[in-house]
Amino acid sequence: MTDPIAYLGPRLKEIRMKTGLSLREIARQLNVSPSFVSQIENGKSQPSVATLYALAKLLSVPVDVLFESAGDPVAPPTKAYDLDVNRNNFDHPTDAWDSSRARISAVNPNNRSIITMDSGVTWERLAATAEESVNFMEIVYEPGAETNKSGEMIFHNGFEYGYALVGELEVTIGDLVLQLSAGHSMGFDSSIPHRFRNTSNTQFRGIWFVHGCDIAHS
Repeated sequence: MTDPIAYLGPRLKEIRMKTGLSLREIARQLNVSPSFVSQIENGKSQPSVATLYALAKLLSVPVDVLFESAGDPVAPPTKAYDLDVNRNNFDHPTDAWDSSRARISAVNPNNRSIITMDSGVTWERLAATAEESVNFMEIVYEPGAETNKSGEMIFHNGFEYGYALVGELEVTIGDLVLQLSAGHSMGFDSSIPHRFRNTSNTQFRGIWFVHGCDIAHS
């Protein structure tokens, strides 16, 4: 079976040209360099999950369309396409965004990179430096939202640290169930299966720091 990634660059360029958006305009709206977009279109670079979904949203097409063969008909774009992002689309939270070469990162609250999951969870990137395997973000769990729609627990290398700002979040780590409420904080080894769930009727917001560490657990 042919790797669908091979179609991504040419397909992206084809759809972009049909929409009339210039490469420079795409780069401006994504807050990246034109050369980065060009590298994706030429197959020299692969976008992160966040960039992939941002591209699809910007072009007003389903994500699956980006992986179809060049020349396949493109459905007429809609003004607002509801992207269905699943937590299973990436193995580790640090895979969600593109790497950064910045030594200093200051982010305007009106210009954050945002991922919205199909399970009612939102991640907003707070800063990005050249350090790899690190994710610093604000997380939002709407009432009833959880890590996965399926309710499955996840695990990955590294450690997570969280501080609750507003609301309450049910945190399951292995056999331990915690209630993380405003002002409370925690940290844990992410290789332990875990799941977050908002069982209340109010929104939960917290600051999260995920460090991949690239360590192997015995």
